[in-house]
Amino acid sequence: MTTKRAEWNGAVLAESDDIVTVEGNAYFPAASLRAEHFSPSATHTVCGWKGTASYYTVTVGGKTNPDAAWFYPEPRDAAKEISGRVAFWKGVTVREG
Repeated sequence: MTTKRAEWNGAVLAESDDIVTVEGNAYFPAASLRAEHFSPSATHTVCGWKGTASYYTVTVGGKTNPDAAWFYPEPRDAAKEISGRVAFWKGVTVREG
């Protein structure tokens, strides 16, 4: 399997070879996150088939990236494969590493 890394502001946020890709987004196992970079956000959004998403704000080197990571605490049945996983956007780069 290929290892992927999520990076932002010069730091590796997550790294894993166990990636699930849904709608072009790489979902990393929650256990692969480097917890020191993440804090819970009050933001929530709803996807018609995945359920309600929660977000994390990412902080690296004193810079914050609000809501740059998201996850589905209780995904709907159609999206069970992303249970316990986190995806990224807002400038976070996901690449093979």
